[in-house]
Amino acid sequence: MAIYKKEHFGIARKIVSNMTSESWEQIPHATLNYEPDVTEFLKECKKLNEGCTDKSKKITINTVVIKAICEGMKVAPKMNCTIDFNRKLVRGTLNYHDSIDVSMPMILHTGEMMTVNMHDMGSKTLTEMTDAINDTVRRANNSDMNEVMFEVSLDNTLTGLKNGKIMQTLRRLYGSKMPGKHKVHTLSGEKKKKYYSIPKEDRLTKHDIEQGTTTISNLGSVYRDQKGCCLLLEIIPPQTTAFAINAAQRRPTVVKDENGNEKIEVRTILPITIAIDHRSLDYGDIVPFFKKLDEIFENPSVVQSWK
Repeated sequence: MAIYKKEHFGIARKIVSNMTSESWEQIPHATLNYEPDVTEFLKECKKLNEGCTDKSKKITINTVVIKAICEGMKVAPKMNCTIDFNRKLVRGTLNYHDSIDVSMPMILHTGEMMTVNMHDMGSKTLTEMTDAINDTVRRANNSDMNEVMFEVSLDNTLTGLKNGKIMQTLRRLYGSKMPGKHKVHTLSGEKKKKYYSIPKEDRLTKHDIEQGTTTISNLGSVYRDQKGCCLLLEIIPPQTTAFAINAAQRRPTVVKDENGNEKIEVRTILPITIAIDHRSLDYGDIVPFFKKLDEIFENPSVVQSWK
C-alpha cells in the first residue's frame, strides 16, 4: 500500500506517547465499569443552576460528577495514592496524599488537547471547582502549548538525570532538540521575550501541567452520542487510578415501584470506567468508593449541599 502522508509527532504527542507507553509497560491494569442510574441525579444537577443567567457561572454535570468521584475517593484513600515500585528488588511504597489533585484532559479553543492539574479538587465546593476550571481555560487560551509542555518535559528529563537516568536524559535531549524533522520547536528571541512577559497568573505554568494524584477524563463531552463505554483506560504513573466519565445513555432498567414490585423503565445511565493499578489496589480497597457513589446517586439531593 502507498503512504500518502507522514505526520511527525509534536511535543504534545511525544509526551502522551511516552507516558502511555510507560503506563502499559509497567502497570498491571484492572478495569471495572460502574453504571449508576442518574435519572434523579441529573434533575438535581439542573436545580443547581436555577436563576443563574451567567453562562460562565453555571455548574456543569461534569463538575458535579468529578465532585462525586472525589467524595468516593475520600472514603477509599488508597485510590488517591501514588506508587514507588522497584521490580528488581521487589520493593514498593504507597504514598498517601492529603489532597485530591485531578489531572483533567480538556480541549482548547485551538482544538488542541491539554491535560491540566486541577489542584485540591476534593476540598472545593462546586462553585469553587467551576471557577477554578474556568480560570484554567482562560489562562490556557493565553498560553503557548509547546512552550508549557517543553517546560514540563525538561523538568521531567532533569529529574531523571538526578535519579541517575543518564542515557534516558541524553536520548530525550537528542530526540527533541537535534535539528531535523523530529525537533521540538519552541519560542525564541522577541517572541519568547513577549510570551514570558505575560504574568504567570494569566498563563499556564509547569504547576498547572504537573502530575495530579489521579486522572479523570470526560469522554462523554467529546462524543455525546456515544453508545457503550470505555473498556481500556491507561493509568499514568506514578498514579494508581484513572476514571473515564462516559456519555449518559437511556436504557431499560429494572426499578421498584412504591410497593416494592419490580418493573422495567427507561432510565438514564451514566457509565463510569475505573482503572486501578493492581500492584497497589485490590477490588476490596475500592468497595467503599462504590458504596459512597451508590449513596450519592440514590440520594442525589446531597449535591445541593456541595454548592
